[in-house]
Amino acid sequence: MEKRSYLPEIAATLMATIFGMSFMFSKLALANHTPIELIAHRFLLAFLIMSILVLFKVIKIDLKGKNMKNLFLLSFAQPILYFIFESYGIKYSASSQAGIMIALIPVCVAILGTIFLGEKNTKQEIFFILLSVAGVVYIAYGKQVDESSSPIGIILLLGAVISSSVYSIISRKISGEFTSSERTYSMMLYGALVFNAINLSTHINNGNLNQYFTPWSDPAFVTALLYLGIVSSIIAFLLSNYSLTYLEASKASVFANLATVVSIIMGTVFLKESFSINQIIGSLMILVGVFGTQYTNIMQTKNRTA
Repeated sequence: MEKRSYLPEIAATLMATIFGMSFMFSKLALANHTPIELIAHRFLLAFLIMSILVLFKVIKIDLKGKNMKNLFLLSFAQPILYFIFESYGIKYSASSQAGIMIALIPVCVAILGTIFLGEKNTKQEIFFILLSVAGVVYIAYGKQVDESSSPIGIILLLGAVISSSVYSIISRKISGEFTSSERTYSMMLYGALVFNAINLSTHINNGNLNQYFTPWSDPAFVTALLYLGIVSSIIAFLLSNYSLTYLEASKASVFANLATVVSIIMGTVFLKESFSINQIIGSLMILVGVFGTQYTNIMQTKNRTA
């Protein structure tokens, strides 16, 4: 019997860890700068770095004869639509509500995966996916229940959930035609073009185009940008697209909830944020949910190949 590789699960775990740490760096950068500035410069840096790697053939890109429309659809869903919906959704929503909505992504992916990819989840897998989601909901609900959310905020966050889920489905579907590097490079390219166009328009409207690269003079912004642009964009999305090549979309997406656990740990250790009983219980639910999903999948695979 052929030995099963656990590299996809390892990749997904590393991806979630990186995304979990990104919240701390984003908070650092947004202290004195706008979200669109951060996103624009983040993807610009990521695209430039990846282009250099492609130029020196560290990363191989071969798009001849391939369906470029699929890459555009992938990039349109993530990062373009997702970041727009998420940024403005958080702006018009309570932080607890935002956490709850974003946690629904694995559930949405499981539904879309069944419809468009023919993926099937057992009752055990569905239970563990819902347990992971419930853990995020429990943590979010326990943080700030007194905040209010506007209907537009909920709608925007729902857009973020759908766009991220569509990304997972498309990435999984086109993984046979495009490598994880090709998918990631496309995402960085379109992200850089769209978000810098938005940022450029904003500066022109405000009459301060000469301040476009001013954020680069802020050491805190640059530190955050290096992490977000290189680690959280290039490396994390390479890992994400790699895991989606070998794992069913529903199994891969549930790892994203691990980012909540990592963000709590990072906030407690480095930002001296409080660590409540809700966070402990919710984190345990997430961990059991994620690893329960993968364990069930692994055992099913072993039984099929035995």
